[in-house]
Parts: sequence; structure tokens; C-alpha cells
Amino acid sequence: MDNGFFKNLEKKTGVNMKDIFDLAASLQNANFKDERTVRGVIQRVSKIANKPVNKETEDKIVQSIVKDGKQLDFNTLSNMLNKK
Repeated sequence: MDNGFFKNLEKKTGVNMKDIFDLAASLQNANFKDERTVRGVIQRVSKIANKPVNKETEDKIVQSIVKDGKQLDFNTLSNMLNKK
């Protein structure tokens, strides 16, 4: 990939691309039926995005993924975090 592209993306978003790649790598073999794993991912994404997630929202995301079987991807998390 183009390193300049990622540098520009980092400048615009304030998100370190290394953090994103590390997160993506850690998700490859994660067990998303495990509540602890899902909570850890939510907290990690929240930290990377610098967007706090309250307990109620975290619980809803966990419920949606673990119990309802919803796919965990960045779009899903983003949509859930941006709902008011």
C-alpha cells in the first residue's frame, strides 16, 4: 500500500494506522461468541477512535454480537457508536 496515503489518513483522522493494523490482526482469530473478547474489542476500538463508550452502549453492542450473532466489523461498531 501507499505509505503516503496512510500518512494523509492519519493526519485527517488522528488515528494511528499501526494501531488499526494491529487491531485488525488481533481480530482474525478472535472468538466473537465470547463476551470478554467482544468487550475487549469494543474498548480497544473506543480507545483508538478516542470515542468513549458508556456501559449501556457497550452492553447493547455485546448483546448484538454475542447473543444475536451480528457480524463484528468496523461499520457495525461505527454505526452503533454513532447512534444517539
